[in-house]
Amino acid sequence: MSTLIVIPARYASTRYPGKPLATLTGAGGEARTLIERSWRAATEVKGADRVVVATDDDRIRKAAEGFGAEVVMTSEACENGTERCAEAHANLGSGYDIVVNLQGDAPLTPAWFVEDLVTALQRDDSADMATPVLRCDGAALAGFLEDRKAGRVGGTTAVFDRNRHALYFSKEVIPYTGRTDWAGAAETPVYHHVGAYAYRPAALSLYPGWTPGPLEKLEGLEQLRFLENGHKILCVEVQARGRQFWELNNPEDVPRIEAMMQAMGMN
Repeated sequence: MSTLIVIPARYASTRYPGKPLATLTGAGGEARTLIERSWRAATEVKGADRVVVATDDDRIRKAAEGFGAEVVMTSEACENGTERCAEAHANLGSGYDIVVNLQGDAPLTPAWFVEDLVTALQRDDSADMATPVLRCDGAALAGFLEDRKAGRVGGTTAVFDRNRHALYFSKEVIPYTGRTDWAGAAETPVYHHVGAYAYRPAALSLYPGWTPGPLEKLEGLEQLRFLENGHKILCVEVQARGRQFWELNNPEDVPRIEAMMQAMGMN
C-alpha cells in the first residue's frame, strides 16, 4: 500500500509562536531547526513513498526547502495538523492508500513507531485511523504529574478498550493514579499518546467538513473529532527500545529534549 508522510507545520502557534524554526542542539553540538529534525525523522521510515512538509508560511517553506524537503503549501484556514494533512493529500492528487501525519513537534519519534502504526492499520479493517501509544514507567508518569502540578500542558494520555480502540485522549493524566506510587522503572497503567497518526484517505477527507465538537474544543486535541463523529481510532502500543521520547509543546521543553538527545547520542 502506498504511504505518504505529511509533516504539518505552522508558524502561528498559540503556546509557542515560530516553534517549527526553534533550534535544537544535538549531542555533536550541531543546531538544527525543529522542522528539519522532524523531517529527518520522517525520512528514516521504511516503506514511505513520499515525505512532504505542509505549511502556510513562507518562512517555514524557505527553511524546509533549504535543507532539501519537498513542501506543499496549504491554506491559513487549516485549524490543525489533520486538516492540513487532508488538504496536502488533496493537493497532491489524493493517490495514496495511507496518509501519515508526523507532527512537526515530535523530532524524537523513532522510525519504527510509524512503521508499526502503518502495519497495524493495514491489519485492522475496522479502524479509520491509528495512533501510537507508549506505556509510561514510573519516571515518565512522574514527569506528567509534575507538569500538571505546575500548570504546564505536557504530553497527552490515552485509554482504550480490549480491542485497542480508543475510548478517550486527554491532556490530563488518565486513568487516575493518585492512590498508587510507581518506582522509576515500574510499568504503570498510563499510556503516553505519541503525536503521529495514520489515516485511511476516505476518513481523512471527511474530517475538515465536521464541526469541532465540545470535547475537541475543551482538550485542544484534534483526534477527538474522529471519536465524536463515531469513527474508530486504533491505539498501537509501541516499544521505546531504550529511546527517550518527548514532544516540544512549550519553550521549557527545549532543554529537556536537548538533554535527551545528548543522553542518546543523537546529533
